Amino acid sequence: MNLIRLRDMLSISEGLLELKEKAGLREIMDELIYEAVFTGSDEKRKALFILIKEASKAAGAVPASIQGLYEEMGEEYPGFTVPAINIRGLTYDVARAVFRKAMQMDVGPFIFEIARSEIGYTKQRPIEYAAVVLAAAVKEGYTGPVFIQGDHFQLVRKNYLSDPTAETDYVRGLIKEAIDAEFYNIDIDSSTLVDLERPDTMEQQRPNFEKTAELATFIREIQPSGVDVSIGGEIGEIGGKNSTPEELRAYLDGFNNTFKAGKGLSKLSVQTGTSHGGVVLPDGSLAKVKIDFDTLRILSDLARKEYGLSGAVQHGASTLPEEAFNMFPETGTSEVHLATGFQNIIYDSKSLPSEFRGEVYAFIKQEYVKEWKEGQTEEQFIYSTRKKGFGPLKKKWWGLPDDVKEPIIKELEERFSLLFDKLKVSNTTDIVKSTVRPVIVRKEVPEILRKEL
Repeated sequence: MNLIRLRDMLSISEGLLELKEKAGLREIMDELIYEAVFTGSDEKRKALFILIKEASKAAGAVPASIQGLYEEMGEEYPGFTVPAINIRGLTYDVARAVFRKAMQMDVGPFIFEIARSEIGYTKQRPIEYAAVVLAAAVKEGYTGPVFIQGDHFQLVRKNYLSDPTAETDYVRGLIKEAIDAEFYNIDIDSSTLVDLERPDTMEQQRPNFEKTAELATFIREIQPSGVDVSIGGEIGEIGGKNSTPEELRAYLDGFNNTFKAGKGLSKLSVQTGTSHGGVVLPDGSLAKVKIDFDTLRILSDLARKEYGLSGAVQHGASTLPEEAFNMFPETGTSEVHLATGFQNIIYDSKSLPSEFRGEVYAFIKQEYVKEWKEGQTEEQFIYSTRKKGFGPLKKKWWGLPDDVKEPIIKELEERFSLLFDKLKVSNTTDIVKSTVRPVIVRKEVPEILRKEL
């Protein structure tokens, strides 16, 4: 697109952006974000992402920490569970659908997130993910805090055991990149370091809480002035055995005795029987998952009443049956993470052309054949691997015609509507307004764009 068109809508003075015409910006946002994501120059791509984020803030959609709300939840549970939504493909269109439905239903707290692993295989670095989400907010006319989260910023166990310093430095670098991109919510996952061979629960959790405290201290050192990044911890790797009250207490006591750098954790992820993406059967269907809601209720209660956290966090929930979601507010769960279910709606939609789906699956079978485990059926392999079909083919996904994308997005909107209703987050904007006060962190528009504007 010709960036000169932006001159009527915004100006730049001493490197800082001023918005002159919001309606015009909304009108050209489709072109602008496409240009930013797919331009060939890395320098220009980054500059455009910064421009879009600054324009979004000026338009009233501001990256924010959910810390204030979670502190309120730690004192008195308001009866809802915050949805955290991972978007792996069609990110701009899907984020627009989230904002549309949230505004229709007066939803205050909802989080956009991306995990360490997803950043890699979906080819969405933090600055791109943040810019695309904020571009969607502008396009839909959303104003208010936008909660963007680093999900599962995880220390990979085999990497850590091989070289603890290198693995820790990698996660530190990812945290810095995310905060620079205005992710003001970070989930540290060092639950992979729990050592069950140690003699008691405290010692088993020690590598976990000590590493979490180290990385949380780093977050507090680099967060922008006036921003308290919301930090989450985790006590049991998702897909493992169910978490216990003894583990929760050992982890949080150990963390609180170790961490001395300001506000501590706002929430705690626990394991209650799910696995990421669900368990796929040989015919490609999903096995039924039974969540231990009693454990979730007990752990949420403990986290809130004894430690002042917002409560427990549930991962791996998006493939659960509809009737399960109302249980999260009933058990006091503070946050639930949702990813694969949305991916499944996209891939399995009757509106997705079978030729295009076949092209993606052929690519997966060619590029990721080494991940095809012995004994897996083709359906199991495709289901477990198709998440990797979004990143390398991103431009083709974005380029699908509107008559293909619109019915898929409508299906997703219906799912968002159901989830917002079941999680009881409709009519909650007032509580967010009273507890969250976004801080606008202004950043200079890079020189490469100032010349054009």
